[in-house]
Amino acid sequence: MKSRLWPLLLLILTFSVSAEDTATTQDNYGYYGLEPEIVTNYISSGRRLGYIRVGVELMLKDVNTMELVEHHAPLIRASVVEILGQQSAEKIKSLAGREEIRRECYDVVNTLLEQETGQELIANLLFTKYLYD
Repeated sequence: MKSRLWPLLLLILTFSVSAEDTATTQDNYGYYGLEPEIVTNYISSGRRLGYIRVGVELMLKDVNTMELVEHHAPLIRASVVEILGQQSAEKIKSLAGREEIRRECYDVVNTLLEQETGQELIANLLFTKYLYD
């Protein structure tokens, strides 16, 4: 009976040690949402202006940098508003264009934050709401 328990005990100990190693190597991601949502105009056809309403969430590489990102939230918001305002109606309304805009926002925000803080803080930028007219 005792000889049967040793392999089981060894398996349990091995699993618990590997689970602890996995837990310590996991990233410490956090999320910061820009509040309120961004509402701005974009270039539309003719004399009519279109508007877009976007919810933006920043995926932080480290949750401990939340306060630093919050400090630079006005800079982040201004850059996203500027990018959205320069887009054409076709780009705003297409799925491929939406992804291009999201990627451009991510690149610009990441570059600005790196210039301001000296470190790369953002892992991703997500549009949680995307409404246009």
